[in-house]
Amino acid sequence: MSTLLSTWADTPITLSETLSNAVWAGAAQMPIPGGFLYVKNDAGFLYAAMDITAETVNNSGNNDSFAFAFDKDRNGNITPHYDVSYSPYPGQPNKMCHQLTLAPSEWTGLITETVNGAICHQAFEASPHSAVNHRIWKVKIPLADINVSLNGSNLPPYAKFGVSTYCVSPAINASTPVDLSQSSANFHTLFFSRSPQIPAALAGPVIASVGFIPTTQINAATGLATTNAGYRVWALNSAFGGTLDLIGNQVQMGLLSAGGVTKYKILHRAGTSGAFADFRSSWYNYVWNGTTYEYDMFSADASNYYVMPSPAKDYSIKQLLVEFNSALLAKGLHQFQVLFYNAANVVVGAPAQTVTIFIDNNLPSVKIDSIKHGGIAVQACDIVKMANPSDGIVFTIDVNDPDGNLGSIDFTAGWGYGQSKNIFNLAYTVAGMGASWHGVNAKLLPASGVWVPPAKCAYGFCLSATSRTTNGYGNIGYTSITEYITIDM
Repeated sequence: MSTLLSTWADTPITLSETLSNAVWAGAAQMPIPGGFLYVKNDAGFLYAAMDITAETVNNSGNNDSFAFAFDKDRNGNITPHYDVSYSPYPGQPNKMCHQLTLAPSEWTGLITETVNGAICHQAFEASPHSAVNHRIWKVKIPLADINVSLNGSNLPPYAKFGVSTYCVSPAINASTPVDLSQSSANFHTLFFSRSPQIPAALAGPVIASVGFIPTTQINAATGLATTNAGYRVWALNSAFGGTLDLIGNQVQMGLLSAGGVTKYKILHRAGTSGAFADFRSSWYNYVWNGTTYEYDMFSADASNYYVMPSPAKDYSIKQLLVEFNSALLAKGLHQFQVLFYNAANVVVGAPAQTVTIFIDNNLPSVKIDSIKHGGIAVQACDIVKMANPSDGIVFTIDVNDPDGNLGSIDFTAGWGYGQSKNIFNLAYTVAGMGASWHGVNAKLLPASGVWVPPAKCAYGFCLSATSRTTNGYGNIGYTSITEYITIDM
């Protein structure tokens, strides 16, 4: 088994770039049958390339292929209908599909990827490993699809994986690990990077970011974050919640360490007036020991000093100044500062900065007020008989976020074997809702007429809502309610 440390992709990779392009520079690599595997990642995707230097004959019509398998729950065992293997569609090398593992050497049929799912690209070109044109496979897989999240530092994000390659000429049909189709017990480990370089123009002077969100993109008056279009983490007038990481400016942290800084204090106050007080927290940040990640605990000492992270150590989250559970703080505005000290407890000068964030860990409320057929209320578990093919039902719903940080509303009907149909959805926009959005009250659905069920079946009607709240790595805060009835035709 091998261990691979992915590197951060500062620029999203389109898969059209050659492996000599700067977007692949610094990619982690390991040998695979017939060549080498490259990996990088960002906050949303795993980017990988299988550089098959041994395949120098362009066999594009021979169903040459690969398989990229993941033990999604990382338990070393086959989990039926959950563990997954990605490969190109037979005869269509630039169309990705996947199969779910059922048992040793047994999978479901091919499942085509959705529009926002994994993609692949086949190329025949040179690479840094060989100037002779050869087969290269490049893939882009959403991290969520392989059960990976970059949130927090309590567990370094990782995946268990295996790779197989197949080509006709020269004959290559091998896997790593060799028992890939039989077991996931010997899968390789891929640790994901969550240490991007915040663009210098966006990074705060001392506290560069909250998670991946630059502090320069947090409104100093409202404490809400709005990131630039296309930025790796989307935020639009977003509050903060969950476990929060305050990340130091890499350049400034380096200068301070070189200038004799050995410790620092985090200062905090609720609101925007009054005195700042020392802020205490404790957390784990994993550090690479040359073989794997191990715990390194950080905590304020008796005098509320934190030890300056060593720039020589490879931490899972680099330049992490403090991690804390924001649910321990009251809802509303909070401000943070950092003071740095040398070994003699003398303050060392650093750029002045106060970071203001609005903390909101409350979830919106959701309620299906009524389901009616022919003007008569339908109760949960009732059986409703449709009178004719155009007969249907109507709903009223309530969704409310008292703090105005509502992100989206979705109302969906589900029935049968995974079938579903959206009845209503609405997402926050500044143009449509202004600075805040509280939700809808007694919303009639559909606005006119009735909703006609597509089939005779038991139905679940799910009303869900998301908060416009981020932990700096992605949106958090989801709530839902489902009501079940049976519809007869």
